[in-house]
Formats: sequence, structure tokens, C-alpha cells
Amino acid sequence: MPNTKKIAVIGIGQFGEAIAKNLARKGVEVLAIDKDPDTVERIAEDVAYAVAMDATDIKAFKSQGIQDFDAAVIAIGEDFESRLLCASILVDLKVKRIIARAGGKNQRIILEKMGVAELWSPEEELGVLVAERLLNPTILSYLQLPDDYRIVELLTPRRSAGRSLEDVDLRDRYSLSLVTIKEECQVKKNGSDCLEYHVVGVPDSKYIIQPTDRLVLFGKNKDLDRFIQINE
Repeated sequence: MPNTKKIAVIGIGQFGEAIAKNLARKGVEVLAIDKDPDTVERIAEDVAYAVAMDATDIKAFKSQGIQDFDAAVIAIGEDFESRLLCASILVDLKVKRIIARAGGKNQRIILEKMGVAELWSPEEELGVLVAERLLNPTILSYLQLPDDYRIVELLTPRRSAGRSLEDVDLRDRYSLSLVTIKEECQVKKNGSDCLEYHVVGVPDSKYIIQPTDRLVLFGKNKDLDRFIQINE
């Protein structure tokens, strides 16, 4: 397929492996790179290419044609020096898009000064989500947006269950928009019953919210918090 994206994932630890496998499932041509041959062998069947090499060796990167890839993800874990050297090589080789793992503010500043604009901190993001779940157990996941807006997936608050969307009146009463609802479904897998959640699309105002539904809402943080507090 001529339009298939080519992305290199460098460092196949817990996060790197998850990124590589999910990209591959979506049809991306993934090159997985790690210095450990056993790790490379483990992921080889899940991606297009898997190579055991030193991520601080510019010749090794050139041999893989890294400069022709659409993007490179630096997912190297604890070794920040290796992450820096790897980022420096990718910048020098003018890789189109570089996404790097940053462990804290200082690492973020250094990588940004090197010209790496796209950074992510999985530990920090996980910590924020755990803290949010402790304060609001109904929140399952969320995406923080600029200007204090957020998209949140949450369990149906107790006082909203059994009521229609029209009655709850998310937009006028709470200044929130319903993105969709995920409905609980019982399915059979390998002969056993299990639960899955499927998007119901955009339900109309007569839809009755079920206790097992998951609501996906968009709005200001303060309005989302208010809706949860009033209806818990």
C-alpha cells in the first residue's frame, strides 16, 4: 500500500511495546528497535520489522533508512543519556517527526532545546489519572484540552440513571455536550460470557440512561465536576 505510514519505535519496554503493537494493528509499517536481541525477537511477529541495534549509533540508523520514515518515537526508558543521544541523531538526520519520552520538567526542557517538540511523560500522565480517579471514582478516562476544557468518560452518576437525556438536560443545566454513550453488552468469547462496551452513536433526547452506561461528555472542568457532584 503506497500510503502506508512508516514509523520507528525505539526502545521496546512496556510503553514502547504497547505503542508499536497498537500502531501495527492500525496498519502502520512499524520498525521496532531495541538493543536487547531477546526483546526484538519477542516483538518480531507483531511488527513489520524488528532490529537489535544501538540507538546511539548514527551509522546503524542510516542503514535502516530512518530519515525516510514518517516519524520516530523515542521510548527508551531509564537511560536518559541514550535518549538524548538518540534524539540528537534523529534531529541531525532530519527525521520528519520526532516524539520522545520525557521524565520530568528538566528532561522536557533539554529535549525541547534540542528541537524535539512532541514530548510525552507516561508516568506523569498515569499519576494524574490515578489522582483523578481517587478524587472522582466515576471518571474512567479523560482527555485534557486547552482553555480548561476536557472530554471525560465516566460511569453513569447514580441520580442520572433511569432518566432521559432530555430530563437530565446536560446542555442547558450543566453547559455540557454529550459526545456519545457506551452501552454495556454481554458477548461470548471462547465459550465464556464477558462484558464489552459499545458506542451507541448519538442518542436522541428520549434515550433513557442506564445504570451500566458510560457517558462521554465534553465541557469545562468546573462544569463536569459540578455535574458529577450533583448527580453522584
